[in-house]
Amino acid sequence: MTWAAQHLPKCRLRGLCRGKGLYLPQSEAEGRAGLCQGLYSGNSRGHLFTGPVCPGVRAGGRRSGARRCGHAKRPGDGHPCSGNAAVQRESWAAPPGERRGRTCPGPRRRGRAGQGRAGQRGRARPAVPGRRRRRRRRCGQRPREMRLRLGQVLPALCLGAAFPLLLWYAVWRGSPGNDLDMYQDQLLELHQRLLNAEKENKKRSHELSSALDAIKHIVARRMNMTKSHTGDVKWKDLNLSRKLPMHLTNMYYYLPHLQECEDAIFPNVIFGQQRTGVSLVMGIPTVKREKQNYLIDTLHSLLYQLSEEQEKDCIIIIFIAEVDAEYVKNVAESVRISFPREVQSGVLEVISPPASYYPDLSNLKKTFGDSEDRVRWRTKQNLDYSFLMLYAQPKGTFYLQLEDDIIAKPDYIESVKSFAAQQSQDWMVLEFSQLGFIGKLFKSEDLPLIVEFFLMFYKDKPIDWLIDHLLWVKVCNPEKDATHCEKEKSKLRIRAKPSLFQHMGIYSSLAGKIQNLKDKDFGKNLLHKAHNNPPAKLDTSLRIYEQYTLEKVYEGQDFFWALAPVAGDYIRFRFLNPLEIEKYLFRSGNVEHPGDKLFNTTVEVLPADETLRKELADNGSKFNYPATKDGYLKIGAFENGIAEGSISQSIGKIQAIRLSVTSDSPVWAILSEDRS
Repeated sequence: MTWAAQHLPKCRLRGLCRGKGLYLPQSEAEGRAGLCQGLYSGNSRGHLFTGPVCPGVRAGGRRSGARRCGHAKRPGDGHPCSGNAAVQRESWAAPPGERRGRTCPGPRRRGRAGQGRAGQRGRARPAVPGRRRRRRRRCGQRPREMRLRLGQVLPALCLGAAFPLLLWYAVWRGSPGNDLDMYQDQLLELHQRLLNAEKENKKRSHELSSALDAIKHIVARRMNMTKSHTGDVKWKDLNLSRKLPMHLTNMYYYLPHLQECEDAIFPNVIFGQQRTGVSLVMGIPTVKREKQNYLIDTLHSLLYQLSEEQEKDCIIIIFIAEVDAEYVKNVAESVRISFPREVQSGVLEVISPPASYYPDLSNLKKTFGDSEDRVRWRTKQNLDYSFLMLYAQPKGTFYLQLEDDIIAKPDYIESVKSFAAQQSQDWMVLEFSQLGFIGKLFKSEDLPLIVEFFLMFYKDKPIDWLIDHLLWVKVCNPEKDATHCEKEKSKLRIRAKPSLFQHMGIYSSLAGKIQNLKDKDFGKNLLHKAHNNPPAKLDTSLRIYEQYTLEKVYEGQDFFWALAPVAGDYIRFRFLNPLEIEKYLFRSGNVEHPGDKLFNTTVEVLPADETLRKELADNGSKFNYPATKDGYLKIGAFENGIAEGSISQSIGKIQAIRLSVTSDSPVWAILSEDRS
């Protein structure tokens, strides 16, 4: 057995040396000579062994081969080559079992490498407080050069993986313009998609609203809601919660008598389809008048020339503010008979209050010099407006307050919507009439606040004064003058001109009061529409009222007005020269008298061909129109006061046009437009 194999059994020097083809020491003398030959070589970081003897460590390593086998670096630390036997702790010749139980020989102390002074090599390095001593590797542990190799490979792999990312980043930084354009295109595409989504959302919302209205229509029909009496259909019958909303709980404080009756705040729904989700809700309170009632005329004016789209986007709520069941029944029945189509479609709703809603009005305090009757009248009026507003509040976006004795301009709905859309600042009231509480538009979301303010002072002042005080409370500064206050209030209360509504009643709902109030900003209504009609001879069997003759409407000077027609009456236009007529239009009623329309009236034409007329009289019509005995063809009829249509060219030239009344009419007749 060689010396290296005997004395270095657990070291890897043998494997390292053989792998490199180096010489292994064969004796103790060769081992000592070889170890000492290259030990430090005068440089702490130089080659440990420069001879052919295996150094046990790669050239340039920090630790010597002797250190790897447990020997000290310096002679002063007990190295066998140091010649200092006194400090040498272990002998290389000592058997492994006699080395105090250590795996490899050599001292534990470690000196600073590269110190060439003899005096420092023999001393142990003093301990430094707080510094951890470097752990000594055991023999058989992986050499440091192998760990260094692994440590070098890992950064190389990381750099290789990061290179594509660095390359991409450089390219990205090098082309900012292209990326900016790309991002702008993506943002524009996203914006367009959001607009399309919003448009689709509105479409789906409209479809859901229509479906909901259809469901409510079916439910209302099953609940027999079109009965003309107040006892059968209650608000609570609609399965709505009897618990008041949070913003209405203060009503019990202002009207404490409501606590005694749970149904006092819920209206009697006489008829209506419970339509919701519309843009405009119009409220009309009506009460019993001693001499004349204007409600039907007011409804005629409001419904006059409304398009189908406008009818679907509005509700007119008629609040019969009386507790007399018989009177309520009669008014509701007159509305249903006059406007059956509007009632069926849900445009018109009729409600009335429970008798328990009103408090005792017999002991009211007189204020502002008003009589007891007037104080009672205005107090009840405040309660009526409040009740109606609360019922209308959840039904639409805007609420328009009207009265039962007004007329409206034909395009009032579009004018109201357009004016409201033009307002850029926050507003509270938009006024479309300068009179009283007529034509006042509110946001539905503001109605709870307004109603609560009304109920606080319902006994003290009229309704139009209260709304002015509410504006004062919101914006006026007590430390500034009245001019500043009016300026601030004008930001919340905005006036629209010209007025869209005109007061036409003479007899007030207050008994004995006559009022000829007129809105000067309403202007003069266009009561007729002129057309350039061909020369003709005119005649009628109707009794003409004053100067409103048939010639004036045909020539475009004024409208034609006659007393109530009866069956067999007619209006005839005989042309001086036969004409080929393609279309015709006759409009009855006008803005001031929208109810004076032609009902149950047909439109007939007389062919100019005498042979054809004789054939029609003898054998009947060979066309798709029914024929009369005197040779006229019935080509159309009045519907809702209007007759409009076209004439088949197969008839040929027309000699005359006749309007024939087939049944008695309860109202007078106005012909405001004639175009043929």
